[in-house]
Amino acid sequence: MGGRTAAALVFGSSAAVLVVELVALRLLAPYLGLTLETNTLVIAIALGAIAAGSWLGGRAADAVPPGRVLGGLLGVSGVVVAATPFLVRAAGATPDGSLVVPVAALTILVPGLLLSAVTPMVTKLRLTTLAETGAVVGRLSGVGTAGAIVGTVLTGFVLISRVPVTAIMVGLGVLLVLAGLLVEVRRVGAAAAVRSAGPAVVLVALGGVAGAVGPGGCDVETTYHCASVETDPDDPDGRTLVLDGLRHSYVDVSDPTRLEFDYVKGLAAVTQAAWPDDEPLTAHHLGGGGLTLPRWLAAERPGTVSTVSEIDPGVVALDRDRLALETGPELEVRVEDARLGLREVPDDSQDLVVGDAFGGISVPWHLTTREMVAEIDRVLAPDGVYAANLIDHGPLAFARAEVATLAERFDHVAVLAEPGVVVGSSTRPDGVEPDGGNLVAVASDRALDPAGLTRRVEALDLDWVVATGADVADWVDGADVLTDDRAPVDQLLTPYSTTPSSQTR
Repeated sequence: MGGRTAAALVFGSSAAVLVVELVALRLLAPYLGLTLETNTLVIAIALGAIAAGSWLGGRAADAVPPGRVLGGLLGVSGVVVAATPFLVRAAGATPDGSLVVPVAALTILVPGLLLSAVTPMVTKLRLTTLAETGAVVGRLSGVGTAGAIVGTVLTGFVLISRVPVTAIMVGLGVLLVLAGLLVEVRRVGAAAAVRSAGPAVVLVALGGVAGAVGPGGCDVETTYHCASVETDPDDPDGRTLVLDGLRHSYVDVSDPTRLEFDYVKGLAAVTQAAWPDDEPLTAHHLGGGGLTLPRWLAAERPGTVSTVSEIDPGVVALDRDRLALETGPELEVRVEDARLGLREVPDDSQDLVVGDAFGGISVPWHLTTREMVAEIDRVLAPDGVYAANLIDHGPLAFARAEVATLAERFDHVAVLAEPGVVVGSSTRPDGVEPDGGNLVAVASDRALDPAGLTRRVEALDLDWVVATGADVADWVDGADVLTDDRAPVDQLLTPYSTTPSSQTR
């Protein structure tokens, strides 16, 4: 095998493994969320496939002529890659979704193993004398690493932002099958190669069609999410923004004062209790989603100026196209990371800062830490208020840690949640201890009004209670403060065990 051909095969197969790995994260997000655990699982499977493929491929290269199997390795990999969107989405469409992880693992493991076997086989073909072993092995190893880097950068910075996930996988599958076909043409000639590769071409075509029309598709595959908008069957003006299977926002396009989700009502109650009803505010929102609260503030408090940091341009475009978002001097949406965007906000300039940024069910860790809270405090006016939507379950370890982090910086902290969530503050009438869910943390250097908050919560027909003072202190007692150096947010969260598509984020 010539040096250029060998380099091209090693470069391309290594790049393909990393493309599959990164795209798998997007395919799994609607079912497992964009969490550290999901990333760790996919990376571990991919690395396992690379290790096994390199080892087994090396042994196979010593047992059989490598040239006879290279085309098959590439062709079978292409078929599996092209079928991956269909297989994962079909598994996700099952009633309990229990097949998602094993199916996804196989669709990463099989092509990863087969493609990783290419390098040792090509190396065997290039070795003609022991005197050049080091040079050949080192050169092809470097080429393979370069291919992995290119596959990573190309996918992360170009493909995912511009090409639907299904098209990426089907396109890669086609390229792999064509590469396998070319290898076979060089070995046995065009006619024989076409006859042997015909089934693979047919399977890739079928996999592409199935992936494109199979269940679990999105209205839009954005930079960060599988996004869709669902119309309320009881009200055509009611729309729900769904990101990765979780209901993020409910928007009534004809009535911005309508609030459906409990956590939005909780955030609204905070503003009503903190300021007179007709007083306009300056507000900065960390995370946008469907922008339900900024729209509500604009309608309820004319003259309010809201600035929103939303990292996903595709979500903003969907807001404009499907959720009737109109921006202007009093409602500005900036496509930016919320923490980086906050750096540009002047000191003491905001009456209200709202935390409502999520990746799956997790607040991005860098928005939870002592250092981030200090930035929030910096931009708040002396009597300003920070209100954050949190979600947690079970022992509520993350929620307690985040409230402890707020209490370290601010003089007054409150928690709005279902009865029984904050132990000691109240219990549910039926005596059942809640598993958790959404809650709203409030922090300010001015005294909060628990009675006023309670009245506002009740006025919004929200069955939540307000915890302050000793109740909150007892609840967070022993929780670690989150810092940039240590913020294990994903580990503190209890695994999400219910069906994501039926839940509110």
